[in-house]
Amino acid sequence: MPKEFIVAIELGSSKMTGIAGQKNLDGSITVLAIVEENSSSCIRKGVIYNIDKTCQCLTSIIKKLKNILKQDIAQVYVGVGGRSIRSIKNVIVKDLPGNSIISQEMINEIMDVNRNMTYPDQEILDAATQEYKIDNQFQTDPVGIQCNHLEGIFLNILWRKNFYNNINTCFENANIPIAEMYLAPLAMADSVLNDSEKRAGCMLVDLGADTTTVSVYYKGILRHLSVIPLGSSNITKDLTCLQIEETDAENMKLKYAKAYTDISNIDPTLNYQIDRDRYVESKKFIEIVEARVEEIVENAWFQVPVEYSDKLMGGIILTGGGSNMPEIDKVFKTHTHIEKIRIAKFVSQTVNSKDPKITNHNGMMNTVLGLLAKGNMNCAGNEIGTDLFTNAETTPVNDLHKTPRNPNETVGTGVVLTAAEKQKAEEEAKRKKELEEEEARKAAEEEAAKQAKERKENSLLHKMMRGIKSFVKDTISEEE
Repeated sequence: MPKEFIVAIELGSSKMTGIAGQKNLDGSITVLAIVEENSSSCIRKGVIYNIDKTCQCLTSIIKKLKNILKQDIAQVYVGVGGRSIRSIKNVIVKDLPGNSIISQEMINEIMDVNRNMTYPDQEILDAATQEYKIDNQFQTDPVGIQCNHLEGIFLNILWRKNFYNNINTCFENANIPIAEMYLAPLAMADSVLNDSEKRAGCMLVDLGADTTTVSVYYKGILRHLSVIPLGSSNITKDLTCLQIEETDAENMKLKYAKAYTDISNIDPTLNYQIDRDRYVESKKFIEIVEARVEEIVENAWFQVPVEYSDKLMGGIILTGGGSNMPEIDKVFKTHTHIEKIRIAKFVSQTVNSKDPKITNHNGMMNTVLGLLAKGNMNCAGNEIGTDLFTNAETTPVNDLHKTPRNPNETVGTGVVLTAAEKQKAEEEAKRKKELEEEEARKAAEEEAAKQAKERKENSLLHKMMRGIKSFVKDTISEEE
């Protein structure tokens, strides 16, 4: 009897991470395996730009996991993120005939209209419902309320179409079935933020290698999401202006860099060692690091919509590898004037593992652990044995969503429809539309036939009445 486990893959800019784990009855997660592949040659700013190399990395990740688990992998959970992801607010208006009672069908219709919105070169990954305006009042659950005017306010999360297509193509070419695709920032937020922070209003900042992701929550709802193409690797690249190799710059950053250093604590005579023969002035090093950190922090704060900048009672939550830089919280306090800063070094779930990548609690595994926590379908295939004939059998993979899912079923959950699911949903919507058009055509034909019949009957009656009038008139004329 094969054991059950969940597999998740995070497509990071510096590394691709694959993780397998089991969910226990007490709600904890036991990590069974975790492997990494360098992805800097195929992923930039969180986006796939070399399909072939990405396929090779994915294949290697799966192969390594299989070798550790001694079991085949039938499907995986995938996180979608990176550059060009942005959110945009959209309002759908519907006027109702005199004091109509709002039904679920009306809400679904508004949601469908929103999901069918088109943006140039952009794909709607998810649509988070903000609220509904009922006449002049705002409601989160409008069904059953009587009104004349209904507005649905949505936050559409967009991504460039070619990025969306590339990620689906890579998994298809690597022959790796996708169980579910999730918006990585939302999956991580659910594992890093608590309910009170989301309700009170908070800003989650994921400081990655190539990108910085900003998510704003208020009253428990995602209000804004954006990705800045700046990260800790930019600090490393800036340090190379000191005529040092990038690997040496990275090592120096990890060893000496601070997000903020008080002027009184800068020693003008202190030098940092580059290699055996060379040194750099600490003052110059500090200036380079602080300038880039300030730029990242200022750009992150600039992403917060004005209407929520004074509503972040839950404070700012920092996570990701960049949150490990000393004094990073102080820089955020200085530029945002928000005193409540929390650094989320680990997810809220209890995770059992002996791997240092997990036990270090440095925030770098939060996204992939968040994806693992989202999983609820078994990803285990057949056991891998030593029998060549047994291994020759391919692992059967269940068709996960045989019935095309309506995108509204997953609205606001961070679930992204895969290319196959999207195609099924579109085909189903097309069939539904054709059926509705056919029914409308038949109804129109029946109505036209009915009207023609009435006209015919009216015409005969009119002729009879004219005949009677003429007969009466003629009779009166003869009598005279």
